[in-house]
Amino acid sequence: MMETLDEVVFCFPSFNNSCRKTIRPHVEATLIYTLFSSITLVTVVLNLLVIISISHFRQLHTTTNLLLLSLAVSDFFVGLLQMPVEILLFQGCWILGDFVCAMNYFLGFLVISVSVGNMVLISIDRYVAICDPMLYPTKVTLRRVQICIYMCWIFSTLHASWILRDLLKQPGRYNTCHGECVLVVNFAEGVFDLIVTFLAPFLIITVLYMRVFVVAVSQARVIRSHVATVSQQRSGTVTAQKSEMKAARTLGIVVAVFILCSCPYYCFTVAAETNLVGALTAGVELWLIYFNSCLNPLIYAFCYPWFRKSIKHIVTLKILQPDSRETNIL
Repeated sequence: MMETLDEVVFCFPSFNNSCRKTIRPHVEATLIYTLFSSITLVTVVLNLLVIISISHFRQLHTTTNLLLLSLAVSDFFVGLLQMPVEILLFQGCWILGDFVCAMNYFLGFLVISVSVGNMVLISIDRYVAICDPMLYPTKVTLRRVQICIYMCWIFSTLHASWILRDLLKQPGRYNTCHGECVLVVNFAEGVFDLIVTFLAPFLIITVLYMRVFVVAVSQARVIRSHVATVSQQRSGTVTAQKSEMKAARTLGIVVAVFILCSCPYYCFTVAAETNLVGALTAGVELWLIYFNSCLNPLIYAFCYPWFRKSIKHIVTLKILQPDSRETNIL
């Protein structure tokens, strides 16, 4: 009877320093695993659809969509790699070893940093498109956007490597018992991460979108005042302006949702006496950040007709037809 009790209470009963399991009522555990598994599946599937859509259809190969593609890739990795690991951690036992634990934290820092970088790039893209539309095609080219995306991923990799350098050198160094997966970040590194991945991007995004909002409102008034007398020659310009403003509103929603999902985690980090990140201390806040990866493609589905059309083509396997890349999807 005692052995059976040990097997229930401890992660590894055969080890003297085994961690204890997190015991939850069966109904609660079932609901948690069902909910998080559903979120994980939706995140992976929807972001994969975004990746396929933008990669496949030639009409979608625009500078803005290239940024959305980079964001979808990071969100896809969140659903494919990070969310399943967090589901395992809800039991309170880490069974994948110290090296995988270190890589899990590395990927977590990487994808969050990449998402933040993409949000900043999206804000800059909308700022130039709305505030300087005449020079937008020459300032924001596919080549320049590609370079910015590569730099974003490279910087995020270097950032995660620096923050986690001690853990990567010696995986499991912060564990106090067998079956634990925790990370300790000192105060200076925590402040640096807070500034680089939240405060500075939040300030940049807020300033840019305030400017975009002011200019968009001004342009909307001009369009409404001239809509009755606009000539056929200028109708294309007006339509383009409306399209740009609609894209700005949609991407503004994406950025706003990201900030709302990120605030609780960073507020928790600031309020905590010690910057200890583990399965029980920051689990809910971390899941909220990850849940943002599920919300992004849902926003696209509601706001972008091209995404809904793309889904129909993918689900019905029309993308396998010859010349499907040239399909009019807009």
